[in-house]
Amino acid sequence: MESVPSPDGPGPGRPGQPRRPTPHRVVVLALDGVVGLDLGTPAQVFGTARDADGEPLYTVTTCTVGGRPVRSTAGFRVLPDHGLEILADADTIVLPGIHDGPPLVDGTVDPEIREALREAHDRGVRIMSICTGAFVLAAAGLLDDRPATTHWAYANRFRRFHPRVRLDPEVLFVDDGDLLSSAGVAAGLDLCLHVIRTDHGSRVANRSARRCVVPSWRDGGQAQYIERPLPEVAAAGTGRTREWIQHRLHEPLTLPRMAAHASMSVRTFTRRFREETGLSPAQWLLRQRTEHARLLLETTDLGVDQVARRSGFGTAAALRQQLHQRIGVPPTAYRRTFRAPSG
Repeated sequence: MESVPSPDGPGPGRPGQPRRPTPHRVVVLALDGVVGLDLGTPAQVFGTARDADGEPLYTVTTCTVGGRPVRSTAGFRVLPDHGLEILADADTIVLPGIHDGPPLVDGTVDPEIREALREAHDRGVRIMSICTGAFVLAAAGLLDDRPATTHWAYANRFRRFHPRVRLDPEVLFVDDGDLLSSAGVAAGLDLCLHVIRTDHGSRVANRSARRCVVPSWRDGGQAQYIERPLPEVAAAGTGRTREWIQHRLHEPLTLPRMAAHASMSVRTFTRRFREETGLSPAQWLLRQRTEHARLLLETTDLGVDQVARRSGFGTAAALRQQLHQRIGVPPTAYRRTFRAPSG
């Protein structure tokens, strides 16, 4: 994987100055029966990511086996410029979902694809799947004894074909370092934005999300969308209270206080909150506070103690512990990596 480029790095070709870092190379491998939205998502989302000078942070290329045209579920044919040989130049490979074909029928994949993916993985290339693209990743043998997800409707079939994979069908995406996977269709947006956030910080990811007119990250998982009997409808939802919480992250927010704002009992509030977000109130609040702290570290000069207080963690020690748990680095290191340039 490439190191994160300096946000205020010099432009290309300026005399006496080093060249701008080469954009991260994303290659999308389209198989026959590719899901149209899954195919376009990486190009759209990664294509919006720009550095402080407006230069692209990623390039996106599409390839197929032998460079041959493939069918899409949207009714158009994909005419790629490259065959599998372009995977040798990739920093990240994306496997979009497919509607049919061997990976979904019998859990196998073309040996040529299997070999190309395994060689890329051995080189340290990051590989990510969207929706049923996880079947391709698993058929290549790369997900054995690793966590992953796929569209909830295909979970039983996936387990039958690939029992060694630690499948979690209730999350929007799984990040296991060099191997990432997302749930059905729209969750590919979440995964691509997560990758941008991991590579370049919340500021760049949020800007890309705004350009795509989608949330920078969604709460909960695909458990929200699994078909099940409809719950009884309470007098009101928790959306108004979630918005109220967003403006009070720095305050003590106990479960009874949140429930009181929603005019519900604690038990009813907790149940409705989980039904609507896929998370408990405490889990959701922790995510909101962590995201706010990351944004403050990127966009302000506030000290770590001040960031901790404004985001509701109270102490720098609590903030350090949470950031280290979620992203593996302390606040000061995060700020050095993702701080927006001044001026």
